[in-house]
Amino acid sequence: MMPIIFTIIGVCIGMKFGKALKSGLYVGVGFVGLGIVTALLTDNFKSPLEAISKIFELNLSVFDMGWPAAAAVAYNTAVGALIIPICLGINFLLLITKCTRTVNIDLWNYWHFAFIGAVAYFTMGQSLVWGYFAAITCYIITLVMADLTASKFQGYYDNMDGISIPQPFVQSFTPFAIVINWMLDKIPGFSKLDIDAEGLKKKFGVLGEPIVLGVIVGALIGLFSHVGHIADIEAYRQYLINNAFDKSLLDRCIDALNAAFKGGTLQDATVTATAMTEGIKAASVTTTDAIMRIVKDVLFLGVTMGAVMELIPRITRLFIDGLMPISEKTQEVVGKKFKGRKIYIGMSPALVIGHPTTLVVSLLLIPVTLVIAIVLPNNQFLPLASLAGMFYVFVMVLPYTKGNVVKTFIIGLVALTIGLWFVTDMAYWFTQAANAVFAETADKAAKIPEGFSAGALDFASSLMGWAIYKLTCGFRYAFKSSENMGLYIQYACAAVLLLITVGMVVWNRMRIVRDEKQQK
Repeated sequence: MMPIIFTIIGVCIGMKFGKALKSGLYVGVGFVGLGIVTALLTDNFKSPLEAISKIFELNLSVFDMGWPAAAAVAYNTAVGALIIPICLGINFLLLITKCTRTVNIDLWNYWHFAFIGAVAYFTMGQSLVWGYFAAITCYIITLVMADLTASKFQGYYDNMDGISIPQPFVQSFTPFAIVINWMLDKIPGFSKLDIDAEGLKKKFGVLGEPIVLGVIVGALIGLFSHVGHIADIEAYRQYLINNAFDKSLLDRCIDALNAAFKGGTLQDATVTATAMTEGIKAASVTTTDAIMRIVKDVLFLGVTMGAVMELIPRITRLFIDGLMPISEKTQEVVGKKFKGRKIYIGMSPALVIGHPTTLVVSLLLIPVTLVIAIVLPNNQFLPLASLAGMFYVFVMVLPYTKGNVVKTFIIGLVALTIGLWFVTDMAYWFTQAANAVFAETADKAAKIPEGFSAGALDFASSLMGWAIYKLTCGFRYAFKSSENMGLYIQYACAAVLLLITVGMVVWNRMRIVRDEKQQK
C-alpha cells in the first residue's frame, strides 16, 4: 500500500511518473525491510525473554502486543475509519491560518492519533465525539511540537533541511530530553562525559561498534535464558530427548512392525527402519550435545542482534532515497502556493533511526529496561514484542543531547521507566478496544492471550498518549461511589486539554507571524 500512496503523492505534486514510482518503491522496500528486521528481533528473542521471565517467576499480567496490535485497534474502529481525511483537513486549515508550518505526509503514522481516539471512544461508552476529540487534540499538539523542534532536528541530522517529525510517540520524549538534559548540564563535571558513538568506537575499539555490541548483548540474553539449563544440564539433556523423540514415530514403528509380521511390504520395513533410526538418534543426546545446543542458541541470538544493528542503518537509507525527492518537490510546490513562506514537510522518524548513537543506546537499554520491568513497583508490563520500537525513542532526544551517549541513555532510562507505568495504567481500556476489534474483524494482531491484558510501548508508554488519555477519559470511572462526579471531573480535564491545545496553537501562530515579520 505504501508504494502506491507515495507514488500517487509524487504524481499529484508534479513529479514525473517514473521518478514518483521509484520513490514509492524505495519507501515500500524500506517498510518491508524494516518489517523483516523487526520480525528478526521479535521472533527470535520472544522465547528467550519468556524463558527469562519464567526463571525469575514473574507474574506480570499485561501482555506486550507490540505496535501491530495498537495499529490494528486504531484503524479498525469508527475513529480510525476517517482519521486520515479529517486530520489532513485540519492540517490544511492550520497551514493557511499560519498556525503551523508542517505539512504532515507521514500518513502511515496517523494510526497513533486513531489509537488514542479509539481508547477514548471505548472508555467513554463508544462515543465518537470523545474519540475524535482525543485524536484531533493529539494531532494538533503533535503538529505544534513538530514546528518547535524542526530547527533542532534539521541542525543535528545531515541532509534533513525543511523536514520536521510530526509523530506523537517520538515527540513525547522531547520534554524529557529538554528537562533532563538541562539538569545534567547543571551537574559539575558532567559535561566531561561527552561521549558520542564515534567516541565510543575510538575509546573501546571494535567493542564500541554497534554490530559488536549487538552480538554481545544478544549473546548475554541468550545466556541468561539458559541459566536454569546450565544449572541442571542433565535435566536439560532429558528435555531435549523428550522433545526430539516424536511419539508419532513410536506409533508408526509399532504399526509397521505389526504389518511386517503379518506379511508386510518392503515399504513397511523401510518405514520401520526409519522410525527406529529417528528414535535411536533422539535417545542418543549426550551431555556434550546439550552443552553445544546452549552454545548454538547463545551464538545465534548474538549474531541475530548484531544483524539488526547492522541492517537498520542500511534500511533507513532506502527511506531517505525514497522520501527526499518527495520532500524536495513538496517544498517547491508549497513554497509557490504560500508565496515563499517557510514550510516543513512532516516525515517518518524512520529516516534517522539508523543513527549510531540511537543504535548503541537502544541496544544498551533493552536488557536494562527488562530488569527495570521486573523490579519496578506497580508495573505489570514486560516489554517483549515492543523492543524493536526502542529505536524510535531517541529521534528527538539526540538533537538536544548532541549525540552524547551517556545523556541519551539517562534520558531514555527515565522516560521508559515512567512509560512502563503508563502502559500498565492504560492496559484495561487498551484491552477493551482490542477485544472489540478482534470480535468484529478476527484480526489476529488484536487477539490477546487468555488471562492477560493488552499493552505496547508504542504508543501507550508515551507521555503525550498517556496525558491525553487521562485528560480525555482517564478519570471517567475514578469515583466508584459517584459516577456523575467522575463525569464532571472528566469534563473539567477535557476543558484543560482543550485550553492547552488552543494555547499552543495561538502561541505557535504568534511565533510564526513574528518570524515572518523579522524575515521581511
